[in-house]
Parts: sequence; structure tokens; C-alpha cells
Amino acid sequence: MTDFVVLIPARLSSTRLPNKALADIHGKPMVVRVAERAALSQASRVVVATDHADILSACQQQGVEAVLTSNEHQSGTHRLAEAAAILNLSAETCVINVQGDEPLIEPELINAVAQQLQHSNAPMATAAHRLTDYADFIDANCVKVVLNKNQHAIYFSRAPIPWPRDLMHSGQQIIPASMPVYRHIGIYGYRVEFLRQYINLAASPLEQIESLEQLRVLWHGYDIAVQITAHAPAAGVDTAADLERVIANWTN
Repeated sequence: MTDFVVLIPARLSSTRLPNKALADIHGKPMVVRVAERAALSQASRVVVATDHADILSACQQQGVEAVLTSNEHQSGTHRLAEAAAILNLSAETCVINVQGDEPLIEPELINAVAQQLQHSNAPMATAAHRLTDYADFIDANCVKVVLNKNQHAIYFSRAPIPWPRDLMHSGQQIIPASMPVYRHIGIYGYRVEFLRQYINLAASPLEQIESLEQLRVLWHGYDIAVQITAHAPAAGVDTAADLERVIANWTN
């Protein structure tokens, strides 16, 4: 595997859990815990890209590299593009976007997405796992992805896709083992050259309808390679209850 860089976008503002990035997990801020997990991967460099001096300072105090970016970015992807420019990363550098609220991220997952990107001609990569629970299949909060024969994304949706017509008509609330249903995992890989292009892409109608930023990439005709993992990753932290769960089960 060739070198890749992990960038961790981290905003101070958070609606459901105020100052989430700085939430304490056994003596260290959550964003630092995320960076420590990412450092266990094969990444040559792990950098936090933040919008606030408090996060920058917290990272620096723990020996985590961080850069200060604008607080007006539309998305984490735009923040990554600025961070890549600040760090002067070359156009061919592979960047893995690890969310700042994933303190239980598996280093192996980071490596797998990096490898998928490096071995593909797609400018972007992500991950998914096979979905077997019918309740998740019909849950709008569970994002599904449909793939083509090259393991590239055809579409992402909050709706149950692909729609098994005959099964749904029968009323059976099951997902047959033969049906290719995949749940999207929110980790992304990009080549820096594509990050530079992405920030100039107009938002797409599909992206706005589904509230899924990755649909912008497909709308404009770019490929997204998808790494299939054997199981679902540990859940991230969105709420105070999520934080309590992570603290209670912390073993690192």
C-alpha cells in the first residue's frame, strides 16, 4: 500500500451534543481519541482540520497535528480541501476522511478504504457492509447503497434499495441472503486532485432531496469505489447517550 493521509474534520458547534469534539473520554478530548485510533492505521500522517482555536489547542496539547480552517465551510469535504491546501499535499496524495465523532473507528477499516481507492480508477472511495436486518432496511436513517459489477456506487438512498418487488408484495419482512443489500458506512477516501475539483461542483437536486452529500459526486458523473466490509463498524457519537455508551465500554 502506498502512503495515505488521514484528515479528521472537527467543528466545535454541534446541535445535539454541544462541543462534541472536546467531550472527555477517559481524560482526553474525543477528537484526540479519534486521531489516536487513526494513527494505528497505516497512514503516514494524521491531521485534525478544525474551525476553532479551542480544538486546535486541545490537539496540540496532546501532540496531535492540527490545522485551523474556515468556520464558514458548507461541509466537512470543503474543510478537507482547505486542509489539504494548507498542508501542501500533492495532487496524487490519497486522503481518508475520518469523522471526528468516531472514537471507535477501526484502523483496519481506514486501511481498507485507502487500499480500495489506490487500486481503483475512481477518484473517491467509501465503504459499506451487507445489511440483513429488515428494520434497518426500511429505516430512513440507515443509508443504503446499490453497486454495479465493478463495485462502484450506482446510487445512495435513505429509501429501501434495491426494492424487492415480489417480496414486498408478499408482505414478508425479511431480506433474502441472495439479495445484495448494503448499508453505507460514512468514511471517505479522495485523491487531493479530486478534492480540489469537488469544491467547485454545484450541489445536485438528488443531494438536496436525500440530504446525502455523496450524491453530488454521482450526479456530476464521477465514480465512487465501495469497499465491502465483513461487519458493521461501532456506532459514532451523536448524542449524550452515545457518549455515555462509548465511555462505559472504553477499553483502549
